Amino acid sequence: MKVFISAGEASGDMHAATVIRALLVMYPKAEIRGIAGPAMREAGCRAVADMHELNVMGVVDVLKSLPRIRDVRRRVLEHLAADPADVVILVDFPGFHINIGKFIRRMGIPVLQYIAPKLWAWGSWRAKKLRNSQDRLASILPFEPAWFEQHGIKAEYVGNPSAVACRQGWSRMAFFGHAGLKDSVKVLAILPGSRPSELAHHVPLLASVWQDLRAAHPDLQALVPLAPGVDVASLAPLTEQAGVHTIRRMQDGYRLHADAAIAVSGTATLELALWDVPTLLVYRTSVFTVFMARRVVKLVHIGLANLLLGRTAMPELIQEQADREHIVREINELLFNPDAVQKQKNDFAELRALLGETDPAAGVVRLATELASRKS
Repeated sequence: MKVFISAGEASGDMHAATVIRALLVMYPKAEIRGIAGPAMREAGCRAVADMHELNVMGVVDVLKSLPRIRDVRRRVLEHLAADPADVVILVDFPGFHINIGKFIRRMGIPVLQYIAPKLWAWGSWRAKKLRNSQDRLASILPFEPAWFEQHGIKAEYVGNPSAVACRQGWSRMAFFGHAGLKDSVKVLAILPGSRPSELAHHVPLLASVWQDLRAAHPDLQALVPLAPGVDVASLAPLTEQAGVHTIRRMQDGYRLHADAAIAVSGTATLELALWDVPTLLVYRTSVFTVFMARRVVKLVHIGLANLLLGRTAMPELIQEQADREHIVREINELLFNPDAVQKQKNDFAELRALLGETDPAAGVVRLATELASRKS
């Protein structure tokens, strides 16, 4: 079996690597090639192109990078024309994959898209392009298949990677040992994001929030997980304060434990819910980005836990609401009000049941096998 698999950023590299390992368990002699990152290479993928060739930051950089991105597309298509794969798996990264997927399908090679673009939030008008770029869609959110089916896209929920990963990991005692913390104190986890724009908008704000919390509760400790590739210097206004500890995010067996958390919107908020950590979601960005988002995005919630449950399980403070005073008040509730904590934990238990325990990598391998068998 010949498989071509492509990822365009760090998270996709990790998800793709998990799929590669599952493929090689099922098909030990499989030939796996692709647009690869370090995790994919380690898992057994031969790189036709490097994932980092697709990295861009901001509109200006996108324009400058277009010749390089087109060159990657050309090399991949030439490679597949010379040595066709039985199936192509495109992992997330829709900007590039929706484009290249349509060309791959024209070559008669079936395409499986793993992790759907969030068209239900902002881009229903792009459904036709997605429909033309893949043969099957492997979704990681249980409400997505019904939406995509309405737009003529065959989709299946295969399970959620975070739900699988969050069932395992360190105990609270082991985690506190790794982080250099005592289990006898209250701990607040602070996750300010990982992208430069997120850090610029959140680190100064959360540093001021920590000053207020620490002044009111001198024994309180904070923990800042360091995401892979994050600019540690940009965290200094927060991490260099008294009572703040750091821990590397991607260690084997990593599982976060804390009495409460402040987290920027993203996958981290879903992980915290699955880890049963009472969480406040905050998000700030530029005025222009908010203006555009409010014109395009038609959602009541932005947090994944809230979207999945269809209600406010995790409080959200967005843009103007995400100020020092509001954040301090909400976090005090989660740290010191048992009723508020129990309400979130009840909701999080429902969320874990909703996502289930299905291994998404196994589902992707199954769908890829079905597509490959049709080609042959």
